[in-house]
Amino acid sequence: MKTDLKTGKNLDAVKYVQQQRVRIYQEIKDMTPDQPIEYFRRKSEEFPKKLSMIQS
Repeated sequence: MKTDLKTGKNLDAVKYVQQQRVRIYQEIKDMTPDQPIEYFRRKSEEFPKKLSMIQS
């Protein structure tokens, strides 16, 4: 299912999620077992900042 966004672009949600899964895997695949935990903790702290930038 593709969604028409306000920008006029189409978004294939399944394809987007798959791309993000591959991107994250590539970033964490060589980490030690403790490093992914820190990676996701840091990303969760960065998310509100990025979201506020997008919304403004």
